[in-house]
Amino acid sequence: MKIAIPSEAPGGLEAPVSQHFGHCPVFTMVSVDNGQVGNVEIVPNVPHQQGGCLAPVNALKDAGAEALVAGGMGMRPLSGFQSVGIDVYFNEGAPTVADAVRLVSEGKARIFGPAQTCGGGGDHNGEGHCGNH
Repeated sequence: MKIAIPSEAPGGLEAPVSQHFGHCPVFTMVSVDNGQVGNVEIVPNVPHQQGGCLAPVNALKDAGAEALVAGGMGMRPLSGFQSVGIDVYFNEGAPTVADAVRLVSEGKARIFGPAQTCGGGGDHNGEGHCGNH
């Protein structure tokens, strides 16, 4: 499985998880097979101006992402990820990319659903900024 994690620059397994996928500097893409970490790639985020909230959805799909681990997002991008077949998991407060990957590979991350989305402009249960979408 190829997992995308919104990350602070410069990205990588030890990078801090960015709390909002739409405004992160980069995505760390981690290939995981049978719980083992394989290839790690850094994918720059695309500006919202190039497709609004769905720009990162399309960029991650093009990069081969099969899953995303996020702390907050609106319903529109969540629907976008679901429509292109990318599973979205809640980051459960993981501090680093490696921690987020471990949560998903061990089955400890919840599937992100409408209950985790936010309408914008603030903080979602203290789990990160959701921004206006």
